[in-house]
Amino acid sequence: MNDNILAEKSIREIFVSGNGCCYEVPVYQRNYAWEKDEIDNLVQDVLDSMQKSLSKPYYIGTLVTFNKGENVFEVIDGQQRLTTIRLILNVLNVEIKNPLKYRARKKSDTTLKHLADLKQVDEYDNGIINGLEFARKAIDEKVGSGGGFKDYFLDNVHIIHYQVPKDIDLNHYFEVMNSRGEQLEKHEIVKAQLMQKLSDGGAQSTFNKIWQACSQMPLYVQQTDEFEKEKLFSGKLDSFLPNDFDQIASISDKSTDGKLSIKEILGTKELTKLDHSKDIKDTFQPIIDFPNFLLIVLKIMRIKHQDFDPQDFKLDDKELLDEFRKADFDNNSVKEFGYLLIKCKFLLDNYIVHHANEDDTAKNNPWKLQILRKNSQNKPAAENLTADKPLQDSLVHLLSMFEVSFTPRQRKNYLFYILLYLNDLPTINIAEYHNFVETLADWYCDKIYLDHQNLNEKNTPLPGSFDEAVLHDNKLYFGDYAPHTTDDFFSIYGDGTTKTRGIPLFVFNYCDYKIWKFYQNSLRGEKLSEKSQERRNFFSELGCNDFGLDIFNEFYFSRTRRSLEHFYPQATADGKDGHLNEHQINCFGNFAMIGSAINSSGSNWDPKTKLSHYIDDGSGKVNKVSVASLKFAIMMQICKDHGKWDFSEITEHQTKMAVLMLK
Repeated sequence: MNDNILAEKSIREIFVSGNGCCYEVPVYQRNYAWEKDEIDNLVQDVLDSMQKSLSKPYYIGTLVTFNKGENVFEVIDGQQRLTTIRLILNVLNVEIKNPLKYRARKKSDTTLKHLADLKQVDEYDNGIINGLEFARKAIDEKVGSGGGFKDYFLDNVHIIHYQVPKDIDLNHYFEVMNSRGEQLEKHEIVKAQLMQKLSDGGAQSTFNKIWQACSQMPLYVQQTDEFEKEKLFSGKLDSFLPNDFDQIASISDKSTDGKLSIKEILGTKELTKLDHSKDIKDTFQPIIDFPNFLLIVLKIMRIKHQDFDPQDFKLDDKELLDEFRKADFDNNSVKEFGYLLIKCKFLLDNYIVHHANEDDTAKNNPWKLQILRKNSQNKPAAENLTADKPLQDSLVHLLSMFEVSFTPRQRKNYLFYILLYLNDLPTINIAEYHNFVETLADWYCDKIYLDHQNLNEKNTPLPGSFDEAVLHDNKLYFGDYAPHTTDDFFSIYGDGTTKTRGIPLFVFNYCDYKIWKFYQNSLRGEKLSEKSQERRNFFSELGCNDFGLDIFNEFYFSRTRRSLEHFYPQATADGKDGHLNEHQINCFGNFAMIGSAINSSGSNWDPKTKLSHYIDDGSGKVNKVSVASLKFAIMMQICKDHGKWDFSEITEHQTKMAVLMLK
């Protein structure tokens, strides 16, 4: 692809260079429609990039045009973003030399032309006027008047300008773009750049198939149209056979003339809905999106290189183009990446939890850890990873505990470490795999969340702290544990005598896992009556009376547990008339993670009132829809046992929980 077909341009080159260009939005394009959130996010992303580095470019997306001649470029894709940039430039008082015009749409064109003096406009385009006001507020509130934002925006914010060839079938191109409904994404640019490095059409065709299959994140890679009927996997579908890219190419063995269609290059399948009409596909809700998955695979590939510093690598799709550019690909490394991409997708689909296509409910764990095999009818079917139920359950809890602790699809360090581990195994032993994930969780607690040096002033892990703790010489490493005490725990997170700096979500989730694990090791599978000594010992260790075992059997890490609950409410924490003070209620013992809807409705209730709403008086058992935390169930039972929830109950409870976590 020639430079004049695909070029990287700054905003200054697009609008201010004075090269006589004109960008024309054709009549078939929709009206300008960006709202406040989209414009705020764009300005914030640029500002974040500027604060990280004043020299590195920030890629704002793509602009697809057709050169009509005489330097007039018809905007095929990217007009919403291009119009937003034009509005921001007006707010920044930048003189425009290369105009943006709306052809055959007079109201829009006149409004855009007279942004600097809207008094000249008789009839406004309300969408553009609203966008201008959103842009003005975003600049005023986020940027202010200084800081070099204007120059950075002009020179360091870059757009990928793709000119479709003059001999292209535009009708087919429009058909593809209309089916997508969006402009080219960063990962599609990466795909095009990587495919240019491959030396022959056969390799390009194989790479394209791999990319297409892996981009379908809600579907097992074994069931994608690209590979469903090919022998990349064993007869049971659960083993990955090829050893390298060329073996995949030989198995696929599809002839090609070296030419790919526009539809193949753009890769539209990942953005279209899967066909469920035959009801043979096992689909799910993935825990990561495709661009961020690409970064994890790239980091796995690059970590083998001696000159690679993993702490400098950003697992954030904002950095997608930059990280792939730094990798400096050639023909062989593109093949290496393609092979690793499909292998990691196989491991992700079959060895990592995903969420079923259903909502969280009380008695059905939606987290699935299932591998695709052929059943007795020789048809693909998803089955539990292991028939060993305690092992299966524990691994599901561990993996989902990590996932609800690190829900954003960026910076999933835990997922990188797990895939790095699995990728290096010749065969996967499930018990050993479970031990690795459990060790990773313990290591997180010990080396990150109980280490002052790895936490900021709000007890949030510092950038690079995960890689520093888990990787030594670019390899996974778990050394000896330094034994921690409850004093160590409370020195970081507070014990209620001083103000806490903050308690991260992982700490609460790890605590609930350790409670569940204590139950599994103590009572799971035992038919014990309430009078049995083992059961009495179990609840004694938890610090409360027996409240039944159902909640332990049915517990899972619900995605709804997003709200930090003060069991003793903030509303009465004034330290007067026997009330607890602010320090006493803001400690680990008084906190639990529960559903946000429940917390918002009852945040000011006193503990006894909460019991009447969270516990069914008829059965005395916890309402599991409302309360998704084992720790909170224990807290409520203590309150019920003692008839109160004061600082003495809080301190005793948090000490028992800290002891349990540090075992």
